[in-house]
Amino acid sequence: MGVTGGQISPVRSRERFLLGESVEGSVRGPILNSWRRSRMLGLSPEQTDLPYTDDFDPDSRLVRAAVPVLDQLQTRFSGSQMNISLADGNGTVLQRRFGEPALAGRLAPIQSVPGFVFAERYAGTNGIGLALAERRLCQVYGAEHFAERSQSNACSATPIRDQFSGHVVGVLCFGYPRSYEDPALPVLVRRAAESIERRLMEQSSARERALLRTYLDARLRAHAGEASADAADGRLVGLDDLTDGGLDLQDQMVLKAKATELICNPQRAAVEVSLSHGRGVTLLSSPVTSLSGVEGVVVEAVLTADSPPAHHLAASKPTASALGALALAATERAESLPWHLAATPGPGPAGGSPRDAAVGAPGTVRGLVLVGEPEVGKYAVAARRRLELLAEASTRIGTTLDVSRTAWELAETAVPRLADYVTVDLPGAVLRGEESADPQADLHRTVVHGIRDDCPFYPVGHQVRLDPGTPHMRCLEGEPAVLETDLQATTPAWMLPGLEHARGILAHDVHSMICVPLLARGVLLGIATFYRAQDPAPFGEDDSRLAQELAARAALCIDNARRYTREHTLALALQRSLLPRGLPRQGAVEVAHHYQPAESGVGGDWFDVIPLSGTRVALLVGDVVGHGLHAAATMGRLRIAARNFAELELAPDELLTHLDNLLVRLDREEEEASATGSDGIVGATCLYAVYDPTSQVCTMARAGHPPPALVHPDGSVDFPDLPAGPPLGLGGLPFETAEVRLPEHSTLVLYTDGLVEGRHRDIEVSLDQLRHALAHPDRPPQDTCRAVIEAVAPEHPDDDIALLVARTRTVPADRIATWDLPPDPSLVSDVRGAATRQLAAWGLDELSFAAELMLSELVTNAVRYGSEPIQVRLIHDHDRALICEVSDGSNTAPHLRRAASTDEGGRGLFLVAQLSQAWGARYTTRGKVIWAECALDAA
Repeated sequence: MGVTGGQISPVRSRERFLLGESVEGSVRGPILNSWRRSRMLGLSPEQTDLPYTDDFDPDSRLVRAAVPVLDQLQTRFSGSQMNISLADGNGTVLQRRFGEPALAGRLAPIQSVPGFVFAERYAGTNGIGLALAERRLCQVYGAEHFAERSQSNACSATPIRDQFSGHVVGVLCFGYPRSYEDPALPVLVRRAAESIERRLMEQSSARERALLRTYLDARLRAHAGEASADAADGRLVGLDDLTDGGLDLQDQMVLKAKATELICNPQRAAVEVSLSHGRGVTLLSSPVTSLSGVEGVVVEAVLTADSPPAHHLAASKPTASALGALALAATERAESLPWHLAATPGPGPAGGSPRDAAVGAPGTVRGLVLVGEPEVGKYAVAARRRLELLAEASTRIGTTLDVSRTAWELAETAVPRLADYVTVDLPGAVLRGEESADPQADLHRTVVHGIRDDCPFYPVGHQVRLDPGTPHMRCLEGEPAVLETDLQATTPAWMLPGLEHARGILAHDVHSMICVPLLARGVLLGIATFYRAQDPAPFGEDDSRLAQELAARAALCIDNARRYTREHTLALALQRSLLPRGLPRQGAVEVAHHYQPAESGVGGDWFDVIPLSGTRVALLVGDVVGHGLHAAATMGRLRIAARNFAELELAPDELLTHLDNLLVRLDREEEEASATGSDGIVGATCLYAVYDPTSQVCTMARAGHPPPALVHPDGSVDFPDLPAGPPLGLGGLPFETAEVRLPEHSTLVLYTDGLVEGRHRDIEVSLDQLRHALAHPDRPPQDTCRAVIEAVAPEHPDDDIALLVARTRTVPADRIATWDLPPDPSLVSDVRGAATRQLAAWGLDELSFAAELMLSELVTNAVRYGSEPIQVRLIHDHDRALICEVSDGSNTAPHLRRAASTDEGGRGLFLVAQLSQAWGARYTTRGKVIWAECALDAA
């Protein structure tokens, strides 16, 4: 299918292709190949979005060369619907022109605004993308476009090349309605592109142009009479044409860097360079002299179908055997080249030689990489290496928020490409995350790094003391850098106070140094010192400026790390102060815990163990969403609130409801105070469990939190299916409780999601790891904690981990005494007698008096003011307390008050409070329980 159409219409062919049918022979080859690539890239014909970037240079060499040409084209197509685009070598549109100015307002931004990327991998088949892929003039009509949005348009596009290298640097594209089709348009777009290429050429120096013209003339003479692809149109073969689909940016950078090094040597050389995907290119450098006498070097690339491993075939004067081997290898691989890479036999750029003819054997493809002068090349190599080092420094320095590690990264970046040895001295305050009030008095050697380990610099950790006049002291006193170019010839005066130490350093051939202060945001953070020994050339001013640039970048990263260290230390201190500092005394469970903060910042995870009345205990874990001081502070508020709600003897679902309401109120307060820059509260999750060792029943409820793990006495592990409940902070949604019976010596494991979840972790795998780590029922809780962290926790956690392991105990039946009573006041004395006998059986006779008085008051109140059923229970909590409980069916609880001297009653609860160490009331589904607790050691 072409301009004239084929047996099948473009629309029908595209429909058949999208349905998976074969359209071979009915669609132009370049278009069909582009459709296939678009499908392989996962593009959809219906897609409308393209990448947009404003990170392009609006005044680049290409734009400056193209603007006059684009202005002329706009004038030529004035009043028409022609849309003219200039894109760079990546497919990003840099300039647009419209024959009718109002057209820019009617078109979608994707068709009218510079910055959208039309590379084939994003936009599918289109003029710009196809011209970049095919590296030649291309036309796309209507339904040949892959995207639906372009079906009504046609376009002609051609690459714009750099005449020095043949490299495609941009694309010129004409977009127009199909009715505008004219055979002269391809010719016009090609001539306009050539005009832009000439203007690009004019931006180069006259000496560069003279060298290039000499090279081009030699190629034209070499190809006279040849029917090769590049000789047919007199054009240059560039790096983009050397492989099927072109070289990627990294490959081009590798070749240009090596070519720049070859230009530094005015002699002939041949070097084979490895590229990506197992490819290889042979670079040939040859001297060339222009008619005006300018001497330079031209570097060409010779490509064959495949290449052996890269190796240096010839350094400066290649031997005949090496060149012969190169020519033979190129000839042997010629038959496997793609058909469209035409052979380019012929002599080299300087008129030809037998060697050049051999390398240009049939089946090889040659393209220009660079033309330049040796002296200019040397400066270019040095400048490129400095730029490469700075570019590398931007990625290698500051990879962590650790002060010492950042200082090491500075040294590792500078050795050996700038210096042979580097030392970094930082004040101890900076290492702790603070600003140093007196850096001179607090300076410590933080880094010693070099090409050898035996150079006698002061070791890491040594406190550095500086003498007046030394380069280090001068840096501390305000000098931006101190350069010492010759330490060997004459010993500087500043070395004399520490001459023995200095002689040890000089004995390792250290001959020059640069001392640079580490300054960031007006704060002096330390000193970096660069030494050169192996390189015979001393440091110069360029090296000093480079060292200052490296030090400035490192200082900024060190300051960021210092600030982070300070904030992280403060946040961690706050967080740890809000967590339990120790576990309370209780006999219901044997408990162990582990808390591990995230590496990248503190979070809002917490845990708690809260003793309750009746020997019960509450276990709690929670997680505030987010990280930082705000999350830690919110965690502290929730933990304190949870303890207070637990003291009120609330059921788990009621406690979570109160926490939910609290978080909603806190969130509302944060929204009202948002002008202060508060981060707001996103939410929290929580799991609350109450275990009763007298009944072995555990009542639990959770709010969006992972369920606990339950280890049975036989070693089996399961995760109880608790109602999930919504996260805290949503408001208005109910929570549900579930009861689980826990046999004695069962283990309940509560944890936060940081233990089992992560960006690169499968939660099912983590839960299996947790199950296997817990399958040891006889292991103490502390050992269980350690085993779980070792087996399940990530090595570098990005979220906090809170772990609580509770091994259950029970209160033996012979330590519990229960009596059910009818509401008869005369039975109070019977209860006192029964209690006295029970206490004697337990060996607690010394508590009989207090217990009789308390029970007498509590039972009397229950009979007089409560309702049935009435029950009395004594619990002997071994080694801890005697607990007296009286329950009834009423929901009204008594209140402690101070009775007046004339009152006949009201002194009962006051007496109970005086005789017990604690007392209170809790509500049950059947009424209430009034309890009082006497400490055993009080007897």
